[in-house]
Amino acid sequence: MTDRSPRYRIRRANQGDIGGMTNLLKLLFSLESDFFFDELTQQRGLQMMLADTKERCLMVAESQQQIIGMCTAQMLVSTAEGGSVAMIEDVVVEEAWRGQGLGKELLSSIEAWALERGAARLQLLADRNNTQALAFYQALNWKTTEMICLRKGGKLS
Repeated sequence: MTDRSPRYRIRRANQGDIGGMTNLLKLLFSLESDFFFDELTQQRGLQMMLADTKERCLMVAESQQQIIGMCTAQMLVSTAEGGSVAMIEDVVVEEAWRGQGLGKELLSSIEAWALERGAARLQLLADRNNTQALAFYQALNWKTTEMICLRKGGKLS
């Protein structure tokens, strides 16, 4: 737990943060055409993430006991890397807090967690129409790849 600013702090999420994180997921999914918000489904996913703090990490930004940003990651095995990689998801900051470095700090905290676990690579998916997010990632030196994401199942099948 580190104080990053007198206005907010970045820390590991806990069970008491599920409501705030669920609200942030509602905001995020409103920007992503591939996902549909369902409060109980998202809460179940957050519970699962919080149940394994060795292989999964949820970081939140908090101000005055309100969750204003979040970022999650899970460790995977990559045959291309011959080792562990971290899949980053759910990077979202409340609109009023954007542009203040919060997203960058959330990603940095997740990166530190992943490196402590020996991650050889960080990877994330972003909606191709979310130009604001894509510009944000590019400004932080994230590179686009030639890979595309395919999926089967879920609510889109």
